[in-house]
Amino acid sequence: MRRSRIGILTGGGDCAGINPAIKWIVKTALDERLGREKGIQYEVLGIRDGWRGLIYEKSVGPDVPRGYIVPLNEEIVRTWDRYGGTMLGTSRTNPYNPQNDQSKTVLANIEKFGLEALIVIGGDDTLQVACRLIQQGVNVVGIPKTIDKDLPETDYTLGFETALNVITEEIDRLRTTAGSHKRIFVVETMGRNTGWLALEGGESSGAFIILIPEYDFSTGKVNALVVEGRKAGARYDIIVVAEGAKPMGGLEFVREEGLDDFGHKTLGGIADFLAREISNGTGLETRSVVLSHLQRGGAPCAYDRRMGRYFGIAAVDLVVMKDFGKMVCYRNGKITACPLEKVIGKPNFVNVETRYDTERYNGRRTLLRHDGEQRF
Repeated sequence: MRRSRIGILTGGGDCAGINPAIKWIVKTALDERLGREKGIQYEVLGIRDGWRGLIYEKSVGPDVPRGYIVPLNEEIVRTWDRYGGTMLGTSRTNPYNPQNDQSKTVLANIEKFGLEALIVIGGDDTLQVACRLIQQGVNVVGIPKTIDKDLPETDYTLGFETALNVITEEIDRLRTTAGSHKRIFVVETMGRNTGWLALEGGESSGAFIILIPEYDFSTGKVNALVVEGRKAGARYDIIVVAEGAKPMGGLEFVREEGLDDFGHKTLGGIADFLAREISNGTGLETRSVVLSHLQRGGAPCAYDRRMGRYFGIAAVDLVVMKDFGKMVCYRNGKITACPLEKVIGKPNFVNVETRYDTERYNGRRTLLRHDGEQRF
């Protein structure tokens, strides 16, 4: 029986749903029935801390992995699907960083450990590295993971639904204090330059106003909507704003100077700004809350556990079929796959025309076309 090694790594921001995917990659690859049917005995190696693990591994030899490279088996991953984050660890290391290119080391370690396939769980940045490795002859399969849900070609990315649950739960808690004090709360979500978390989180929690990066807002109009709501009898208001949202004529707010390994700014501060603008413009007491990394934490919800399972199994299917250079996708209710090159550098933005009400600054209230078909 032929032996084959598969490597797994997780890169970028952590989130719920990653560990279920890792568990089911391992269980599927090591399934005895698969070995009997295909005549291949797979071995799975976990790579710690994302691409960093393939840069700084100092193992004594390809057959004695230690440190950043660890063998995985069914007993090790048996309980992983119930935990959030990533048991393998992660980083935002970019081996192709033009200021410190270490891609040759990555390629050397892939060869050193005899990895015939690499399953990469990540978002746009992590998969961008994977795509470049494919061009250099590495057999790669991708799994979409990001709470931002900003990858094209797939209707779902691991971590999104759990993050929505966190937003909804935290806003439910805010409502008690907001109502008690007649306050306005501006809640800042993640999402980088896309508004999926803010939009669907705001819809799920019944937010009065939702502001997204895809449509610049007027602070004057926000204030007018707030005043209008108070006149209609609202005791308090919840406003959800994405970290990348911008006032008309303004720029996105940046929390820290400098760029990360992939050239991204660290966004943040829009909630504080908007709370001040509302307080000054309406005279109403307004506070800001930044959910930040709370959205990444916690145990995966049932949906992320199932999707992690399905994505993990599908990734091994692609490896077995030697259908490399693909990312596992979920489209129109079906698990499928698409070329990784179709995913990179093409963010999946909220379609303002079909998903957003620019008059109310909220989700749309008309969802069907004249022919009865859904608009999105």
